[in-house]
Amino acid sequence: MKTITPCRARPLALTLAVVAACAAHWPAAAQHLHGPELHNLLEQEKQTQNVYRAYYPSAEIARKAAISFHGQLLESDFKRGFLVMELDAADMDRLRPFGFRFELATDYIELRNRRLTLMQILQAKRGTAEAQPLSIPGYACYETVEETFAAADALLAARPTLGSWVDAGDSWLKTQGTGGYDLRVLKLSNSAVPAPAGGKPKLFINSAIHAREYTTAPLVLEFARWLVNGHGNNADATWIMDHHEVHLMLHANPDGRKRAETGLSWRKNVNNAHCANTNTRGVDLNRNFTFGWNSTGGEGSSGSACSLTYRGPSAGSEPEIQAIQNYVRSLWPDRRGPAVTDAAPADTSGIHMDIHSYSQLVLWPWGNTATPAPNGPALQTLGRKFAFFNGYTPTQSIGLYPTDGTSDGISYGELGVAAYTIELGTSFFQSCASYESTIKPGNLPALIYAAKVVRTPYITPAGPDVTALALAGDASGVGVAAGTPVALSGSASDARFNNSNGVEGTQAIAAAEYTINTPPWEAGAVPRALSAADGSFNSETETLAGSVDTAGLAPGRHTVYVRARDASGAWGAVTAVFLNISDTPPLPLVLAEVEPNDNFSQPQVVPSLPAQVNANMGSARGEVRDRDFFAVTVAPGRTLSATLTPGPESDFNLEIYDAALALLARSTQGVGRVDLATASNTSGAPVLMYVRVYFARGVTGPVNGDYRLDLAQ
Repeated sequence: MKTITPCRARPLALTLAVVAACAAHWPAAAQHLHGPELHNLLEQEKQTQNVYRAYYPSAEIARKAAISFHGQLLESDFKRGFLVMELDAADMDRLRPFGFRFELATDYIELRNRRLTLMQILQAKRGTAEAQPLSIPGYACYETVEETFAAADALLAARPTLGSWVDAGDSWLKTQGTGGYDLRVLKLSNSAVPAPAGGKPKLFINSAIHAREYTTAPLVLEFARWLVNGHGNNADATWIMDHHEVHLMLHANPDGRKRAETGLSWRKNVNNAHCANTNTRGVDLNRNFTFGWNSTGGEGSSGSACSLTYRGPSAGSEPEIQAIQNYVRSLWPDRRGPAVTDAAPADTSGIHMDIHSYSQLVLWPWGNTATPAPNGPALQTLGRKFAFFNGYTPTQSIGLYPTDGTSDGISYGELGVAAYTIELGTSFFQSCASYESTIKPGNLPALIYAAKVVRTPYITPAGPDVTALALAGDASGVGVAAGTPVALSGSASDARFNNSNGVEGTQAIAAAEYTINTPPWEAGAVPRALSAADGSFNSETETLAGSVDTAGLAPGRHTVYVRARDASGAWGAVTAVFLNISDTPPLPLVLAEVEPNDNFSQPQVVPSLPAQVNANMGSARGEVRDRDFFAVTVAPGRTLSATLTPGPESDFNLEIYDAALALLARSTQGVGRVDLATASNTSGAPVLMYVRVYFARGVTGPVNGDYRLDLAQ
């Protein structure tokens, strides 16, 4: 789609040789900027010389400074121990007591000016030619405002029952009748699944409220793609879309974003009533929220119109903030009392996430005081869970100094809804390589987890996570016949927290269960217990095993919901997998055991799967007890499932080995109990595996007897 390869380089790496090639791909920021105006704004930024390397005494101080001085941040170099910041004398005076020292960042200034000069040349060469925006010059991985909306339009056109646009209000330019945008919210949920009384649980995410933070809107758009494209293909995406709602304001500051797309380091909106006709005009939208506005005596925001943290002339003065606040109030009821110490009830539903860059932080209220929020422990638990996925530092959003008028005020401060800010990456103009390799893969799972736990975010994150969930054989593919037992395997862990800033308490797994088609929170759900693969739940991480009862299921696709509970009584997030019931599943090959098959060198070969082996464990063969070995070939990407059904008084053990005779799985369930073991072939070629059945030493009862071994993949 984006075919002009030279324009994919980072702007600082652009050379005059590629200017002409890039010119036709200049974004339509220019929808609002005339050539001379844009040239002058770029020139103004080139004249800014108060850019410093701020060397910090510790990583903790650096993180706190990134919170309090976010408006002054430009880049960071944690390996060499400094932040690049735009600072005036007063800023430096506030930082020095914490051990900061400063050097003029001449290298940054030179590179910035080279980039801005090239942007001026690009703009001049584009001239008056009309061209569709083909992403941001030098950053092909980031969609422009128009591309973002077009991509969302395409998702809705392809799957119209899964979402819609909601017009939440207008940007500042649109209120002036000089261009601008609707503030659009992409509402995603399966309309074919009716909402229960009280509605579906709602996740609201806004991004790009600070215009220059390139990674934010693309990440949230990628989340939208995962939800819509995954519906019907991914079991988790499907149940989230069926039973929850996700609301995405992809561009909360589109006017400002268009300026940032030109290479300007634009943070605020474009309200020209404040610091008029400069590249620092406008209001810092994340200091303009009503709750807590200007509540820190000037420490948490600025009253100076040209400051990058200018809070605006009054609380909620900006149309963008009015739109966000009105929309948030339409999503959730007020469940927090009027006092700052009033906690929201533990069962309060909903999460509000504000996606920013940069600083590699996961933040929760309060930011205007060091006092923890009344729901602080639960907010911390979920924050540490988010940080498990992205590896960022989880912390309350108070820095070296407080901040005020921020986005968590409307959701948590006013309504009691769990609120988080995630600061992505290490730069505002993050390279595409970093975005693709670390930011997207680390943070997309955090957004998915938020969508999973939004029903009870103050409760569910304390419980275990279920991962590596799989059904054996073709149960999720071609399918099995109704009534066929299907082996289920997975892992449950209560330890998936980021403990880099304090340790989250964990407990042993106490139970696990599955339901079919009806999620466990709904009336009519029939839970069925799963077991620990090692025989007992006694660790904070356990391998799960069980057999899914498919009796009575109609042909077609079904959803198996799995969750686990820890010793504190907390049930964790649901993970799901598809189960297909086929009209004509493959019939198993029925075999009789053939002796001798007493060791790895002479196993009985099972020629195809699925197979049922009717076998007998003899009391002895020669001078040792009988042992039975079976050799099977497992296809690429498939999981071997072995189910051992003994006689009612027998106790046989079951093991799976690879071709190198390394143990892959074991089950030792006890007298008369069914053993289940699974092992996956993650390679791209068929592999040989061995299944071993043997008498359990040290137990009473007969050492011989009939058993049945069912093998599938």
